[in-house]
Amino acid sequence: MSDSRPDPSDGLCLSTRIHHVAGESVFDCYQCGKCSAGCPLARDMDYPPSYLLRMLQLGMPVLDEQVLTSLSIWLCLTCEACAARCPKEVSLPRIMDFLRQESLKQGKVNPKAREILAFHRSFLDSVRQTGRLHEVGLIAMYKMRTLHLLQDVLTAPKMIARGKLRLMPPRRAGKAEVRKIFQRTSLTEPAIAPPLPSSEPQRRGEEPS
Repeated sequence: MSDSRPDPSDGLCLSTRIHHVAGESVFDCYQCGKCSAGCPLARDMDYPPSYLLRMLQLGMPVLDEQVLTSLSIWLCLTCEACAARCPKEVSLPRIMDFLRQESLKQGKVNPKAREILAFHRSFLDSVRQTGRLHEVGLIAMYKMRTLHLLQDVLTAPKMIARGKLRLMPPRRAGKAEVRKIFQRTSLTEPAIAPPLPSSEPQRRGEEPS
């Protein structure tokens, strides 16, 4: 993946930016539907995976807007079931990851995904700070962001007593290298929550032939 990401206001449609940044072409998909059929969360999505790919293929500004404001891109588990089933080897998890970052950049996160976004940010913050996931730190940051302070509060002492959770992150080599990865891929996010999805369409240009 390139170190420099295109500006969201550069006039290119989403399908072109996906190709430039994520290295995936949505036009490889021929709508066989295997990704949607195998997705464990397709029924909970507003647009199943194959629908999202078709919307991106059409390259219409209104559809690009719907993709970035959809709940589907946040419900994706990155379980790779879609990629394993795809006869064209389209990496939907890589596309979904790009769409999540683009949705964050443009302030178009679906309001229903606020708690998912809180977990998303807490997970990345934990990895960036410690070099790998630290479960207690992840839980603490998630609870501070969502204010679910008493949720599962009785479970933690039992897990700590059984050695399932470490209060302090273990010392690991390579933390500086992990932080450099975050810097190169621009995955550091602002601490404040993004604004609600805007109704004003983004400027688009025609996709180059």
